[in-house]
Amino acid sequence: MLQFITHPSISQYIMGIAFLIAGILHFVKPGMYIPIMPDYIPYQTSMVYISGVAEILGGIGVQINQTQNLAAWGLILLLIAVLPVHIDMLLKAFRYQGWQSFYFIAVLLRLPLQFMLMYWVYWSCIQN
Repeated sequence: MLQFITHPSISQYIMGIAFLIAGILHFVKPGMYIPIMPDYIPYQTSMVYISGVAEILGGIGVQINQTQNLAAWGLILLLIAVLPVHIDMLLKAFRYQGWQSFYFIAVLLRLPLQFMLMYWVYWSCIQN
């Protein structure tokens, strides 16, 4: 059973669907993403839509053998590009709610998740 779950092609499928759904949510619920954008990022609504397009294309691209490698690197770069958003969220959570708040802890745990996602993309799409 564990081999089924940890097989790269199953991961590619799950990952592709996850990124596709996340990308679609950027268009369906942009108001969920705009408030978390750091103040120093211009054209915040456009950036939400652009990142949504990138997630959709990456989610589809990892499903296609001919585009899988390029799409995977694109998703890794996207995950790196959004790190400042997560860091800004963490700093704001600490500033406004303190380090013992549930929100701060959730955002703190989300930061290493970005690196786990990068590794997951690499492991399932590039290194095999």
